[in-house]
Amino acid sequence: MKVICVGRNYVDHIEELNNERPDAPVIFMKPETAVPRRGEDFYHPDFSEDIHHEVEIVVKINKVGKNIEEEFAHKYYDEVGVGIDFTARDLQSKLKSKGLPWELAKAFNGSAPVSEFVPKSQFADMQNISFSLEVNGETRQEGNTSLMLYQIDYLISFVSQYFTLKKGDLIFTGTPKGVAAVKIGDKLSLAIEGKEMLTFSVK
Repeated sequence: MKVICVGRNYVDHIEELNNERPDAPVIFMKPETAVPRRGEDFYHPDFSEDIHHEVEIVVKINKVGKNIEEEFAHKYYDEVGVGIDFTARDLQSKLKSKGLPWELAKAFNGSAPVSEFVPKSQFADMQNISFSLEVNGETRQEGNTSLMLYQIDYLISFVSQYFTLKKGDLIFTGTPKGVAAVKIGDKLSLAIEGKEMLTFSVK
């Protein structure tokens, strides 16, 4: 199982981090070990003092595909969830400043908690889904898939030109503005269309 992540897919998030707007999707990967058991608490790693939450809509691939045309991409997933792309921001900044890959800051153990998945048939339009993150009962991030620079079907098509997609692969589709640090003791709650999908604590 691969975890394929999309960076810089919401303009407001690009602006809050002072990043350049990409002219193609920014793609990075996480290993299977980044996905904890559902509902398992997140353990703040010792190697970072600035772990940020990034809430994202996640799609689960349902069959093998490569070089998928965008018009057929919707056939390659039928379930949707919500997850967190945890990022060691301090470590990422160091790596970026040296032109080095981000994996140490993005792909560490437990860095990709994800909710249960629900049928996409529950949604009238995949490009109009609201999602959110609360930390200790306070809304930290709110987003809607209509605000993506690159929509889900395009992302599936784009990624499949480089990596063969297999059943069970996950695609994290990018985060809206509002990313911030978590600390030990925080309780996180992720929702889609106002429905709580996943809760866990930082330890």
